[in-house]
Amino acid sequence: MLDKNRIRLMTKMAQYEKSLAPEDLKISSYYKKDYASMNTLITVIWITIGYALAAGLVVLCNVDALLKDLTMTKMFIIIAVAVGAYIILLVVYCVCASSFYKSKHNKAKQRVKMYYRDLSRLGKMYMKEKN
Repeated sequence: MLDKNRIRLMTKMAQYEKSLAPEDLKISSYYKKDYASMNTLITVIWITIGYALAAGLVVLCNVDALLKDLTMTKMFIIIAVAVGAYIILLVVYCVCASSFYKSKHNKAKQRVKMYYRDLSRLGKMYMKEKN
């Protein structure tokens, strides 16, 4: 006999399995701290590469103006500003990335928990039907 609640539950679970389940299962296999740390480290690497490329392009485009009347003091000031801007950018991105990935892990964990709960409910529906 067809049960509307069971069909709805199975449809909901099938949609989840097709869309979010593979990524959620991969994410929830990590501890929250490990997942957030790993992805924050990846973010740090990409921010460093991007900043180095951008800084290199700025220096390359303005090499004449920089070398025109360059003194040691100006060079140290330019380097200090560049390093300071990099550190500020890195700290802001790390804080944002860490909170984003922790939130992403929490949401994935909740969806996986809900999926397993639905699996349990579906099993109980089948057991109830057999009896």
